[in-house]
Amino acid sequence: MLVTQYDRLQVIVSVLVAVVAAYTALDMAGRVATVRGHVARLWLICGSVSMGIGIWSMHFIGMLAMRMPMSFSYSAPLTALSLLIAIAASLFALRQVCRTDLSIRRLLGGALVMGSGVAAMHYTGMAALLVTPGIIWHLGWGALSVLIAWLASGGALWLAFVLRQGDRRLIGWRLAAALLMGLAIAGMHYTGMAAAQFPVGSHATHRGVNSQWLAILVTVVTLFILGITLLVSMLDARIQSRTSLLASSLAQANRELAQLALHDTLTRLPNRILLEDRLEQAIARAARDKIPFALLFMDLDGFKAVNDAWGHPLGDALLVEVTRRMRARLNGDYTLARLGGDEFVLLIAVADSSDAATVAAMLVNAIAAPFPLAPIDVMVSLSIGIALYPGDGKDARELLFHADAAMYHTKNSGRNGYHFFQPSMTANAQEQLQLINDLWQAQAQGELRLHYQPKFAAPNGPVLGFEALLRWQHPQRGLLTPDCFLPLAEKTGLIVPIGDWVIAEACRQLRIWHLQGHRCWSVAVNLSAQQFEQRSLLDTIPRALATHQIPPAQLTLEVTETTAMRNPQESVRILTALAAMGVHTSIDDFGTGYSSLLYLKQLPARELKIDRAFIRELGTTGDDATLVSAIVALAKTLNLRVVAEGVETAQQQAFLTRLGCDSLQGYLLGKPMAAERITGRLPSLTPPPVGSSPSGGL
Repeated sequence: MLVTQYDRLQVIVSVLVAVVAAYTALDMAGRVATVRGHVARLWLICGSVSMGIGIWSMHFIGMLAMRMPMSFSYSAPLTALSLLIAIAASLFALRQVCRTDLSIRRLLGGALVMGSGVAAMHYTGMAALLVTPGIIWHLGWGALSVLIAWLASGGALWLAFVLRQGDRRLIGWRLAAALLMGLAIAGMHYTGMAAAQFPVGSHATHRGVNSQWLAILVTVVTLFILGITLLVSMLDARIQSRTSLLASSLAQANRELAQLALHDTLTRLPNRILLEDRLEQAIARAARDKIPFALLFMDLDGFKAVNDAWGHPLGDALLVEVTRRMRARLNGDYTLARLGGDEFVLLIAVADSSDAATVAAMLVNAIAAPFPLAPIDVMVSLSIGIALYPGDGKDARELLFHADAAMYHTKNSGRNGYHFFQPSMTANAQEQLQLINDLWQAQAQGELRLHYQPKFAAPNGPVLGFEALLRWQHPQRGLLTPDCFLPLAEKTGLIVPIGDWVIAEACRQLRIWHLQGHRCWSVAVNLSAQQFEQRSLLDTIPRALATHQIPPAQLTLEVTETTAMRNPQESVRILTALAAMGVHTSIDDFGTGYSSLLYLKQLPARELKIDRAFIRELGTTGDDATLVSAIVALAKTLNLRVVAEGVETAQQQAFLTRLGCDSLQGYLLGKPMAAERITGRLPSLTPPPVGSSPSGGL
């Protein structure tokens, strides 16, 4: 037999090609496993072709590395057939490892088919050698090569299945696996080559395809194909990774947007939109399964006072703690939602009305306990209205309306408790709703009026000016005072345009009085909290003054102490801007809020107005007298004028005058009246002497 030798460089190249082909196989398995549809089929075909060419090239380069005293030629059809067998074996391997699972039975069967395919490729390639006499095969080496092919195929299938995920952390494992697989494939090839024996005198039958220059060509082309395949695969994997990251980020953003759209940002409770959806679901489920449920409409008593006195940050903290406390005591199937402000709604499954009453009582007791919030322990209570399905409503809107009506009935009945809805409650709710609808049209239809109460220099005058007081001449209900409709105006936001109208109308009337010769008179207008916080206020005031040619110093804007202390720094800014215009400001209802002397000193106000609550029980001795004396002394220290309102007796008039109040206002001195009545009774605008009783006055 002829002695067979190998070119070491080409052997090394063949092993390198085998390793690269193995790595390509692992990478292709990962690409096919992570995509679907047409893209998966495309990668399956491209991967099979690349793998097949790589494995076939390794065998072909290994054959070209064989050195014998003759030059080999190859049969082109058989050589092409061996390449097709390699591609078919690769296609089978990729399809196997891309399944969702790889059982032992499937692994053994796949190893048998793929190993047989690789062996068939090898021996078909050997059969393409055009040599005479033919090759003599050593059966032992040949059987060993087939066994190695089976084992190598089984190991390759298992490694490819395990390492098919696209995780970058698996790259090191893939390199190690590719090295083992490449060595196994090369071992199978050279074991098969050892089975081939060439008799002495063997020679090529015809030249066929020249083999001398093919080694370099096949090596370069194969590595180029494998390299391009790997490069495209890595680029595609990177693009897919970025796309997946963007898709994940977009999905997260969508989840966050859905959270924001359906939940309250402060308490993280469902908002009105989500509540209505769940309420519709509860109605459908209850109608189908005959399961009742309760809707509890809840409102915090005293929350506005907390917000006004301590500011929104503490109010927000209180709402969060209220939510936490209610959640801690609720269990089972329920939805707790916040509609806004201090309004909460609880949708809960109950067996009957007694269960709903138990839940309501538990929540009322839970909220009644103090809330330890720096710098104070906050005390609030809870008013609840309960509507039961199906007795109190058939749809979401009706249930919410009736539960709301029951809650307002609780408010009007003393608060801090609960009531079940009764049909009679809707009358009051409907009355309030009709009043709101009428209020929307009141300004446009000219139904709003201003009455004016005179302010006198203590003790007996003269008249210094008037306080403008709002009234509503309702077409059916007659003349309504502010306490009947201003809360509704604040709730609907109408308070701002109504407040702007009051300023303009007061300036218009003051201009008329000035033209009549009363140029020393001024007018005072109350500002609501909402109007005071409007950015447009600093435009509304100068526009009204300019329109009616009123000197700024003859307009006084009254801001309650509570409103001024809600946001002291912002109040200082606004009042300073008003003072720069020349407009006077007054701190109204002084003594009822929680003033900081530091901020009070900084407020550019001209006067303090003592609340009528201190004047009502005023005597020469007692707590009220002491408090009023302290307020007057404080005002004098701060160089502020003092106005006392609610003066109804001569004793109050005399005492306030002795304390040093600058001006007085009240029923003893003059009642509020329409502007035309004031003009007709100018001679009587003189209060009674100190110590005498009123004789009709205004």
